[in-house]
Amino acid sequence: MSPARAAASAASDYRSPWWLPGGDLQTIYPAVCIAKPAVAYRRERWDTPCGHDFIDVDLVDGTAADAPCVLLFHGLEGSSDSHYARSLMAAVADRGWHGAIPHFRGCSGEANLAPRFYHSGDAEELDWIIRRLRPRYPGPFYAAGVSLGGNAMLRWLGEQGHGADIVDAAVSVSAPLDLAAGGVALSSGFNRLYTRMFLQTLKPKALAKLERFPGLFDRDRLLAANDLYSFDNVVTAPLHGYRDTDDYWHRASARHVLHDIVVPTLVLNAKNDPFLPGRHLPQTAAPAVTLAYPATGGHVGFSTGPAFPPFSGRLDWLPQRILTFFDDVAGRAAPHATRAPTPARVCQA
Repeated sequence: MSPARAAASAASDYRSPWWLPGGDLQTIYPAVCIAKPAVAYRRERWDTPCGHDFIDVDLVDGTAADAPCVLLFHGLEGSSDSHYARSLMAAVADRGWHGAIPHFRGCSGEANLAPRFYHSGDAEELDWIIRRLRPRYPGPFYAAGVSLGGNAMLRWLGEQGHGADIVDAAVSVSAPLDLAAGGVALSSGFNRLYTRMFLQTLKPKALAKLERFPGLFDRDRLLAANDLYSFDNVVTAPLHGYRDTDDYWHRASARHVLHDIVVPTLVLNAKNDPFLPGRHLPQTAAPAVTLAYPATGGHVGFSTGPAFPPFSGRLDWLPQRILTFFDDVAGRAAPHATRAPTPARVCQA
């Protein structure tokens, strides 16, 4: 088995514990029921290129200047404190590697200053972050993105093409590759719970933004928004240059650029992810992209645990899967330049 196929196979071999059935439990349990590891972050505040705003970046310092660096883009309303962020950065620190988690605007615990927020297709924002961070680290430089951050990272990889070669490898986890399909899924049934959770923080942020910038959008329409489609129609789309939600969800979806990615990339999505049902997952991509679709895992779940009582879950599988993919890419880096193109690999369990 080739290293690339071995990496894809390992990613698809994930199985959720038998006592954690269904995509919803596999999503919720890791996020709220498993203790997050402690991570010693060092925060920096960066002025944005326009000079009128800032982002906060939480850093993990490695043991050697030339140690690899892992850059992580978090999900919608996530942060460096999210369970997936803490678990990955703890594993990075254990290796003596460097880590970096830039917060999307308004997600670091303090409101940003400009009218804009962040969105799923924010490739331009990612570009200046990556290009500012990369020169600091002479060793291998890897990028990972989770959920919204994964979609935005894939957009950047695809739009940049060979310009993304400053990143040695990338992993996307539970990205909403088809935003429209994901939006429909989140607007019905039990999934409305996730929508309400997001709106509980998005709406107050938007109202605070409106206090700072009167007339920025329609307050009554914002208050009436009860799903992400309505919220994006009032706030996200117009603030970031899209005509409306339909235009935003179509143009920002990462599925459109999967054939344009040249950096070795793992796209990991569980087929039972309630945010994006498996029937909507793309089946083809560029040769550099490994599509890994395990049957279980939920949305950014992938917890593990013993088969017998006490049923205590762990967050170790996902960070190790990410770092193992980076190891595999590093191991085949020398022959990679001369390796003949192969069809995209789709791994489904």
